[in-house]
Amino acid sequence: MQQSSYSPERSETFSMFSHWPRFWWANLLCALATAVTTTVFGAALVACFRTGRPLELDSIWLSYVHFAHGDSSTWTGLQFSAPLLLILTAHEFGHYIECRRWDVDATLPYFLPSPTLFGTLGAFIRIKSPIYSRRGLFDIGIAGPLAGFVMLVPFLVAGIWMSHSVKGPAPLSPFLFGTPLAVRLVEFFRFPATNPSHILLHPTAMAAWAGLLATAINLLPVGQLDGGHIVYAVFGQRPHRIVSTALVAILAILGFWYWTWWVWSILFFFLGRRHPLVYDTAPLSRARWISLALVCVVFLLSFSVIPVRTS
Repeated sequence: MQQSSYSPERSETFSMFSHWPRFWWANLLCALATAVTTTVFGAALVACFRTGRPLELDSIWLSYVHFAHGDSSTWTGLQFSAPLLLILTAHEFGHYIECRRWDVDATLPYFLPSPTLFGTLGAFIRIKSPIYSRRGLFDIGIAGPLAGFVMLVPFLVAGIWMSHSVKGPAPLSPFLFGTPLAVRLVEFFRFPATNPSHILLHPTAMAAWAGLLATAINLLPVGQLDGGHIVYAVFGQRPHRIVSTALVAILAILGFWYWTWWVWSILFFFLGRRHPLVYDTAPLSRARWISLALVCVVFLLSFSVIPVRTS
């Protein structure tokens, strides 16, 4: 395993690209496959939105049929996939750039294609060397959520402004999407007197919604998620384990309202409560404490107790 040595005098561009990954083509193939699945899903969203209908399961499968037959209507799905991929890319490259800045060996982002809801299971980078600095751990952990959130805000505002309200009874849908606080705040200014269930979100707004969900899950303060890194960097090993265990219990309780939280609770209980040791005890700067307060606000704006369920 070869690492580049970091010094302040060297340019960050050189530090980032001096050791380009050997198997970069695997990252590219994953990204292209994810672009396809998210665009096909986005085409289903666009088709439903244009006819004033909420997302339907049949429309997703029909969109894959159109794609298989080379139907040009699939390209309309870029209204969803392009914003979503930009949000995920900003998040992961936020981590990657900070890894290079702190001389931590990490892979380029891997995107995860999926034929399921949203067309992707997200993206990740794999950190291949230890993080020795408490400040480095904090910067690496917080950079992704902040970068992704900054990227999604313009798409959220533009998408909700292109959305429209539905007259009469709210249309029935097999998918019920939660309303994070960030979405509700923008909806309040765009549709001040409209019930959220009567608002049909534009595909671009749905991309921002998916970005909020990814941000909220990554900021859960447990294990080696971004939130777990931040908690460890701020409070240390023992508080990190206490907070991680407490979150497992909280998710188990939330499972009574949204059963998927039980799955996360079990996974975190067996796999997600540990964190590699960081022995550095250098204090965090004032700017990092301000960033901590900011990312807490981001989490509150992004989190939804019941993100999505079937009716």
